[in-house]
Amino acid sequence: QVQLVESGGGSVQAGGSLRLSCAVFGNTYSNFRMAWFRQAPGKEREGVAAFVSYGRTSYADSVKGRFTISKDNAKNTLYLEMNSLKPEDTGMYYCAFSYSAALSTSLMRYEYAYWGQGTQVTVSS
Repeated sequence: QVQLVESGGGSVQAGGSLRLSCAVFGNTYSNFRMAWFRQAPGKEREGVAAFVSYGRTSYADSVKGRFTISKDNAKNTLYLEMNSLKPEDTGMYYCAFSYSAALSTSLMRYEYAYWGQGTQVTVSS
């Protein structure tokens, strides 16, 4: 069993930055995939950044060059550094985890078995 606890959301003006954290609790010593998703009101949940235990990362086109996903293994925490934020980045951000021996990352919701409760990000113009 894995539990995920997100933090770091907040309200910022366009052009600002935030760093989201996702603390991972439970048995995560196997190979895994992790990702950040977001959901704006009235829209589908979409993947924005993904990470696999081998270290590979991938990003949605809308956040490439602005967001960076990383993991601190000592703290067992996944991060999402968000820079040059835009109003369209507003939404609830969720951390997701799944055991996987895959070498590739995934931004697909069905690939993930465990989800956090989310942290709200609001970007004003």
